Amino acid sequence: MIDSRVLARAYFTHERLVKHQIDSYNRFIDEGLQRVIDEQKVIELDIENTYVKLGQIRVGRPVIKEADGTETILYPSIARLRNLTYAAPLYLQCWVVDNGKELEEEWVRIGMLPVMVKSKICNLNEVDPVSVGEDPLDPGGYFIINGTERALMTLEDLAPNKILLEREERYGEQIEMAKCFSQRSGYRALIVVERNKNNILEVTFPQIPKPVQFVVMMRALGVESDQEIVEMVSSDPEIMKFMLENVEVAEVETQEEAIDYIGKRVAPGQSKEYRLQRAEQVIDQYFLPHIGIDKESRRAKAFFLARMAEAVLEFYLGYRGEDDKDHYANKRLKLAGDLMEEIFRVAFLRLIKDVKYQLERAKVRGRSMKMSTAVRSDVLTDRIMHPMATGNWVGGRTGVSQLIDRHNYISILSQLRRVISPLSRSQPHFEARDLHPTQFGRICPSETPEGPNCGLVKNFAEYAEVSVGTDEAEIRRILLGLGIEPIKG
Repeated sequence: MIDSRVLARAYFTHERLVKHQIDSYNRFIDEGLQRVIDEQKVIELDIENTYVKLGQIRVGRPVIKEADGTETILYPSIARLRNLTYAAPLYLQCWVVDNGKELEEEWVRIGMLPVMVKSKICNLNEVDPVSVGEDPLDPGGYFIINGTERALMTLEDLAPNKILLEREERYGEQIEMAKCFSQRSGYRALIVVERNKNNILEVTFPQIPKPVQFVVMMRALGVESDQEIVEMVSSDPEIMKFMLENVEVAEVETQEEAIDYIGKRVAPGQSKEYRLQRAEQVIDQYFLPHIGIDKESRRAKAFFLARMAEAVLEFYLGYRGEDDKDHYANKRLKLAGDLMEEIFRVAFLRLIKDVKYQLERAKVRGRSMKMSTAVRSDVLTDRIMHPMATGNWVGGRTGVSQLIDRHNYISILSQLRRVISPLSRSQPHFEARDLHPTQFGRICPSETPEGPNCGLVKNFAEYAEVSVGTDEAEIRRILLGLGIEPIKG
C-alpha cells in the first residue's frame, strides 16, 4: 500500500493547489477569447455594402508603457511596487469592406487584458522567479490590478440546459413545474413549464408577459396536429388523458394562429405583419436558445418542450420525484477563465458599438476607413479593469474579485480554493447550507465561515480537481456515428 505521506508530497506542490484557476485562465486564452470574436464575426455598419470582418485574436506579453513612450517587459514584482496593472496587449485581425471593396488586412491593438500570475502568458515562465524578485513558493493564480493582488472567486451555480423538477405551493394548491436555464453565449433564459389547477400545462419564458398554453407553444413551433402533439409528449395512457384535455382547451388551431397569438402578447396594438415578425423573433431568439436561434431549430425545441411537459406530468402522477437542487450533479462551477470570458464579452460588445460609431463618422466626413484610427483601446480596457478592481461583475454580482489575504501562506491557498454560492446571505436556506453527501471528496466538510456565510462559502477538499466540459460538436459526431438519428426539421 502506498504511504499517504508520499502521495501528499507528490500532490501538494505549488502548481497543483491552484491548478484549477490557472488551467481555466489558460483555456480562456486558447479558446474563450476566440469564441467571443467568432460569435460576432462581422461588425455591421449603417452604410450599404460596408462592414468589418473579424479574424483571429492574439495576446501579447505583459508590458508597461513608460512616460517616454517606450514599452518594457513587466514582471509581477515591478507591478506591485509601482502600483501598475499586470496586463498584456490584445491584437485583433480585421478587414474593412468599404462599399463592397475589401481593404488590406490590419492587426489592431484593441486593449489590455489582465494576466494571471503563473499562467501561460506570464513573463515568469521565461526567467528564474528569484532573479526578478518573486517568491519561488508563490502559487500564482491571481491578478495584479493597480498594484493590488486580486483573486477571482469560483462561483457555484445551477447547471444550465438541464430540466429540473420542483413543487411550489400557490394559494393552497400544489403546483408541479419543470425549469430549465437555457444558456447560449452569455445570454441566459429561464424556461418554465407548469401544471395549473385545471391540469392545463402553461409555458413561461423571457419577453412574454403572461404564461402561454403548452399546446399553443407547440403549434407555434410547427407541430400542428393534435395526435403528433400528444405522441411527442408520451405514449403512457395516463399522461395521454391529461394531454387530450390540454388539446381540447387549446385557443388556436394552426401555426399562423399560434404565432399571431404570441404576437398579440409581445407586440400588442401593432400591425399583423409586425406582430408575426416580432413573435417569430421572440420564439427563435429567447425560447430555448441553447438548442439554436434559427428557424431550423424549432422542431428540436418542440421535442425538448414535450420532454419538459412529460416530466411535469410524470412528477404529478408520482412516477418521478422532485430534483435535488443541492445535489452536486446539478451544480456547475465558474472558474477564473469563465468569469473573464463573461466580462470580455460585455467589454467587446461595447468596443464594437464604439468602432461602429467611429467608422460611420469617418465615412460621413470623407476620411479613410481604417480600423487603427477607429479603435479607442481604453474602451475595452476600462470595461475589463473596472469589474476586476471593484469585484462588481456583470449580472449584478458583487465580491467576485477579492483582495488577496496575505496573512500567511495557508490563507492564500485557502482563498484561491474558495467556492461561493450566489444565494442570499440574509435568508435561512437550510438545505443549501447543509453538508450534502455528494460533496464528499469535492468540498471540505469543516472549512466554512461562521455566521451568515456559513455553508454558502465553501472550500475545495484537498484532493479535489475540477473537470471541464467537453466539446458538444465532438459528442454529437460520436453519437451520429453510432447510428443515432438527428431530429429532422
